[in-house]
Amino acid sequence: MPKIDLSKEIAKILAEYTTEVTEGLEKAKEETAKETVTHLKSGREPKLTGDYLAGWASKKVGTTQVVHNKTDYQLTHLLEKGHVNRDGSRTKAIPHIKPAEEEAIKEYLKKVEKVIKG
Repeated sequence: MPKIDLSKEIAKILAEYTTEVTEGLEKAKEETAKETVTHLKSGREPKLTGDYLAGWASKKVGTTQVVHNKTDYQLTHLLEKGHVNRDGSRTKAIPHIKPAEEEAIKEYLKKVEKVIKG
């Protein structure tokens, strides 16, 4: 009867599980970033159009997925929060990033849970 080294077998199984989880989390990050870009590009807020909507993209920075506006990044904060005009009046905020972020967090957490459970 062959002798089985239990500790080596457990270490092997844990290494396989760790690899699967790492790959699953990486895939979940990429999918969530793409879904967030789609959400932002959808134009759910009617006042946002053109190059601003088309400029949303995601990219990998280190181990992180970053969603950003590559064409009109200067406008993101101004549109999201509103701003003061030259004449002293104030523009109305158009919150579109915060809802997309909240939805992305929920979706990512669901995917992480699914990956970990197997």
